[in-house]
Amino acid sequence: MKVSIVGASGYGGGELLRLLLQHPHVEVHQCTSERFVGKPVTRMHPNLRKQTSLKFCSIKELDKVDLLFVALPHTRCMQKFDELRSVADRLIDLSADFRLKDHEAYRKWYGIRHMQPDRLAEFVYGNVELHREEMKQARYISGAGCNATATILPLWPLFKQGALDASMPVVAEAKCGSSEGGNSASEASHHPERSGCVRSYKPTGHRHIAEMEQELGHPVHFSATSIEMVRGILVTAHLFVKQGTTEKDIWKAYRQVYGKEPFIRIVKERQGIYRFPEPKILAGTNYCDIGFALDGTRLVVVSAIDNLMKGAAGQAVHAMNVMCGFDETDGLGFTGLHPV
Repeated sequence: MKVSIVGASGYGGGELLRLLLQHPHVEVHQCTSERFVGKPVTRMHPNLRKQTSLKFCSIKELDKVDLLFVALPHTRCMQKFDELRSVADRLIDLSADFRLKDHEAYRKWYGIRHMQPDRLAEFVYGNVELHREEMKQARYISGAGCNATATILPLWPLFKQGALDASMPVVAEAKCGSSEGGNSASEASHHPERSGCVRSYKPTGHRHIAEMEQELGHPVHFSATSIEMVRGILVTAHLFVKQGTTEKDIWKAYRQVYGKEPFIRIVKERQGIYRFPEPKILAGTNYCDIGFALDGTRLVVVSAIDNLMKGAAGQAVHAMNVMCGFDETDGLGFTGLHPV
């Protein structure tokens, strides 16, 4: 299958390229960057030396392909949507442009009117675990936000199985790596408005809350904090379960919902190394590790992902695999490294 990547010079685009170059059913045809037209992609992604001879081109030079990945900064995909959809019948967007179903919610959280409100319903939200069947029929998929993914995935089975006290609040806090901005250091230095480091780490009002509440159907009190880490997100959530709920009940909820999921792992060990989720051993992988501890009716849930993989490029490739009928794990077999 022939694919191209729009906005391939940033971190998300680079991860897409790394994954797709190794995918058994994909040929990467073109990669765009308006800033680096004519330059080899290895100028921005030196880890791909001797893996590809592709050079960046302009969006205006795009040929027709089977599927288009769009990794542009927020608002750019909806601005260029009509142009982009003429290049491919299927499109996967990694930005926030089509994540929310309600255009009024988009205006509330992003501060601008949506330019393509009639298209919002055409996009399937990007968590495969929640929307697999819809993706099989979809033409357009919107990648989920990284903090949203790291929060939604550990909580969704608990809501789905009715384990939580719906009258009680959900409080979640994320510790995030510096790559969460989604663009290279070079791009961020020239365009600080694109860097997640500038504005994404805040105690209240994080934009990904909109996705969490949309998918979970429950208010979420969320904070994000940047820490000394390049890749990774570690979320700690505090919830309250119904009276009489046992640890066995929590195990059962996760197993019933995620028992066959290839990229979800329940990590709750009594001995050994990393007894709870740890983001550093997930670098480069598409896993979401989930752990929990029950204290009376208070449940503490911990999850970890690589924000550039399960929170962006890896999740997008997983969605492509589902959309196109490939094995879900194709191109996503990297297990991470230990020790790190």
